[in-house]
Amino acid sequence: MSTGGDAPQRTPQPTRLLRAILGATFFVRFGFGLTISIFAAYLLGHTVPSNAEGVGVVGLVSALAPVGEFATVIFSGAAADRYGRFRILLFGMASASVLLLLTSFTRSPVGIGGINLLFGISSGAILASSLAVVGDQADPGKRGLEMGRFDAMNLLGWILGFAVGLGIQASLPNLDLAWAFRFGAGALALGLLFAAASGRGHEEAGVPGAFDLRRIRSAVLRRDVLLVTLPWLVIYLLLGTLLVNLGTAANGVGFPRLYVAVAIGGGGLLLLLTQPTFGRFADRFGRMRLMIVGTVGFAGVLTGAALLTAFGPQPWALGIVAVSAIAALAYGPAALAALADLSQELTRATTMAIYSLTISLGMLLGIVGSTQLYLRFGNNGLYLFFAIVAIGLVSLTTLRYLDLQKGHVAESA
Repeated sequence: MSTGGDAPQRTPQPTRLLRAILGATFFVRFGFGLTISIFAAYLLGHTVPSNAEGVGVVGLVSALAPVGEFATVIFSGAAADRYGRFRILLFGMASASVLLLLTSFTRSPVGIGGINLLFGISSGAILASSLAVVGDQADPGKRGLEMGRFDAMNLLGWILGFAVGLGIQASLPNLDLAWAFRFGAGALALGLLFAAASGRGHEEAGVPGAFDLRRIRSAVLRRDVLLVTLPWLVIYLLLGTLLVNLGTAANGVGFPRLYVAVAIGGGGLLLLLTQPTFGRFADRFGRMRLMIVGTVGFAGVLTGAALLTAFGPQPWALGIVAVSAIAALAYGPAALAALADLSQELTRATTMAIYSLTISLGMLLGIVGSTQLYLRFGNNGLYLFFAIVAIGLVSLTTLRYLDLQKGHVAESA
């Protein structure tokens, strides 16, 4: 607070803060995607897991990041409400950058597992605080658009990072893959500098009592909040498994990693158009309608994935996956905008942390569950896994639709 002749504090305009979040999100997810794409090969010291033990080690160590995120993200959200969302965002980015750098100096499963656990804590803090800032700064009538832009940067960073990581894996000998983690750490450091510069002068008043357990329960254990966030748990059963194993799976069926990298990178550019557009549609036509479109799209992706598993990379099966994936992208902006609509300003980061909690738990269950099903049942285990994801997502979306029809959920459009 300024007094006497002090100059008034200048606070960045909402557009400037949103730009800071978008830039930081891109760099963070680029670093994450780059490193996770080469994680299995880096950990094992070779390209394709040669036995069940190798698959199990990759699954276990990979799962420790979502364990760390799942166990702490609610408290990270409460910390963002208490001490400032932007402050927690910058802290999370700095710690994640250091942890990626540390990973580049070891290939010990025990060492990487411990680093991965701490990395999950940083990741949860970054996501909960970022979403809260977007929810704070976006006009309620444009939340779908702003969440679409956020999701575009989030997914674009993941996908381009993933593509670059696959390209590095195809170009460098395995012994040199440590440089990918150093590159990822550098990307996070750039994002940190961009966010700090863009948000310079921004001040937030902390909320006393943010760590009160009754307050946390009231923010997150609500049916309307859970019906928006639980579908993400189901979605990330699939996405977590895909992110960790796509590179080795592509190699196993004869797809060169470089081709996969180019295809993924091209798909990432499409996100720049689709996510803001779907966000605008969610603002105009309602969150629920776009969530239904996304659910149908995910069901189509899962169907296509099962067909690819059964028949290989046939053009018609790839076409089903491609068309369905575009429809699936409608889910993200609508669901994030719906969650921001439901959250209260004083506990927004705590509420948005539920999104991070569900995706981290989904990644954990997806990595472990799909690995075990595949080891036990082979391709039939994958079919069962795809069916579980599809049924779960359709069921949860249907429940929210029925609540909306009964007036139990207030829809924003």
